[in-house]
Amino acid sequence: MADHDKLLQRALKFIKPYRVTDGKKFRLKDVDPGDTAGFKAEDKPRAKEALADGVTLLAELQDKLYAQDQWGLLLNFQAMDAAGKDGSIKHVMSGVNPQGCQVYSFKAPSAEELDHDFMWRCLKNLPERGRIGIFNRSYYEETLVVRVHPEYLAGQKVPKKLITKRIWNERFEDIRGIERYLSRNGILVRKFFLHVSKKEQKRRFMERLDNPEKNWKFSSADAKERGYWDAYMEAYEDMIRNTATPEAPWYVVPADNKWFSRLVVAAAVIEALDSMSLHYPQVSEAKLKELEIARKILEKKE
Repeated sequence: MADHDKLLQRALKFIKPYRVTDGKKFRLKDVDPGDTAGFKAEDKPRAKEALADGVTLLAELQDKLYAQDQWGLLLNFQAMDAAGKDGSIKHVMSGVNPQGCQVYSFKAPSAEELDHDFMWRCLKNLPERGRIGIFNRSYYEETLVVRVHPEYLAGQKVPKKLITKRIWNERFEDIRGIERYLSRNGILVRKFFLHVSKKEQKRRFMERLDNPEKNWKFSSADAKERGYWDAYMEAYEDMIRNTATPEAPWYVVPADNKWFSRLVVAAAVIEALDSMSLHYPQVSEAKLKELEIARKILEKKE
């Protein structure tokens, strides 16, 4: 078996337990944030080696994606604070050509964004063909933080008669439709919920407070949001149950161990790219003749 195939098979075995394509029976409590798929603490070096191999394969696939210029890949990252979104993006995409990758972080909407529909600011930043687009938080915030904090919805200029008890189901329906539309147009969508435990989040918050070099990462608002933990977990579960589809699956990634969560994310990205049957463009006969002429010119003595 070729190295490429070995790496791919290794990747696939990591993601199967965490991939959700039909959320009807999904329960967040069934996923242990501390799960490592059999890896133990002493296996961390082996896991890091597997990640390095995965990054190498990912770079190879991304190069073909860029050259072929037909498919695009959108990666959505959602998580509670300190779950490791930034670190996952940094480590997993470390080998990717920057020209072929676009990263956007979505925070509180601006005045201009509030004058548009809730999907507008994300849709205008979708990846081009041949590129990987990464959303660090995304349109899914509109079914999470806005749901947990109804006052945000009140400030979105949505006509009052449209804000009904069905608004969340309607938003789920709209999101499913858009993700289906993207997949039918060659833009694959893969979504990651980095599932960190409340205990581990507290440990990471305390580390940020205790380490002067990490103080900048902490905000008092982060601590306040912990008070809404149960509401967020309920919102995440409902979101996954209603938007996990075969064409746009969710990966509920155990995130208490960063070294393991990065491995799962890398494996899922590799699987998505491999499913595109990527290859370098075929050169036409006419182009080959041009290249041969160029070769002869270059081979002439100067």
